[in-house]
Amino acid sequence: MTQKTILNDAHRALGAKMVDFGGWDMPLNYGSQIEEHHQVRRDAGMFDVSHMTVVDLRGARVREFLRRLVANSVDKLQKPGKALYTCMLNAQGGVIDDLIIYLMPHEGGAEWFRLVVNAATRDKDMAWINQQAAAFEVEVGERTDLSMIAVQGPNARDKALGLIAEGDRARVGKLGKFAGIEARSAAGASLFVARTGYTGEDGFEIVMPEGDAVALWNGLLAAGVKPAGLGARDTLRLEAGLNLYGQDMDETVSPWEAALGWTVALDEGRDFIGRGALESQKAAGTARRMIGLVMDDKGVLRHGQKVLTANGEGEILSGTFSPTLGKAIAFARVPAGDAADDAGVRVDIRGREVPVRVVRFPFVRDGKPQDGI
Repeated sequence: MTQKTILNDAHRALGAKMVDFGGWDMPLNYGSQIEEHHQVRRDAGMFDVSHMTVVDLRGARVREFLRRLVANSVDKLQKPGKALYTCMLNAQGGVIDDLIIYLMPHEGGAEWFRLVVNAATRDKDMAWINQQAAAFEVEVGERTDLSMIAVQGPNARDKALGLIAEGDRARVGKLGKFAGIEARSAAGASLFVARTGYTGEDGFEIVMPEGDAVALWNGLLAAGVKPAGLGARDTLRLEAGLNLYGQDMDETVSPWEAALGWTVALDEGRDFIGRGALESQKAAGTARRMIGLVMDDKGVLRHGQKVLTANGEGEILSGTFSPTLGKAIAFARVPAGDAADDAGVRVDIRGREVPVRVVRFPFVRDGKPQDGI
């Protein structure tokens, strides 16, 4: 059965085109995907991300558990509110999911953590986390009672701050990047406000009790924040060089092969799940690498298209027309090689070999094309 967020009626009232996304009935767009994209890049847009899975972890050994569960170092989180992006791996070093971990304010002197994982991987993630948590006697609490709204864009924080309780507004306004804080809305709702997002723009991801989500959504609308759907979210995140689980990486792909090596911490000697496989891959060298592509010719790069390189064939992972750049961009996974092999790369588009340029990503940062794009 398709699931609905508490904001489903609000989306339909705004004329959203609804689609199935990971078993959820979600808005693809509210009229023009490109206009929604530009709205986020130039001003402020908001996304219903209540389909994401929020998981709270508690227990005397919860930090020890996370040191085992994920590839990045949870010990980077020492101050409550700080956030960490990481991957959860299987024994073969493949990515089960990518997620964000928050160290939450202590309760009675005990620390606890909040995870936000992908919607489409909810069932397998929960099964894996529960299986691994048992040995550490960690309490795993899936928060189906919460909703989440992402407010993104250069003016997003200023517009959202007007909906924060006056007494909390200054604290939330001073929040650093990749951190979160507990606060109240002007209407008295309990909020967890994080300065994170999936668009390459500044902004907030706001978690609240489900019953308070419609009022916050309507308040943001009144403040001039326009809704945006999954279509714009996808073009924005690809421009920002951010992976999509299931398309750019999965359980057959290691962080080394997904350009996520920066999320792996090997320097502490932790025995995290998948470490042995990653060390072996690193020593031997991976057979594949992920690259960014730009096509200056007209056309669109799409998932599954064949990529032709000096070292053999690869394929497009995520590909789209970039509204900010006015040309097609993509991630591709290709046979390993060095920069000298990047000349002469082509993409097979319906039997025609179209030249593309290999570039560093992100393609867009702070609303502007990166050098060389």
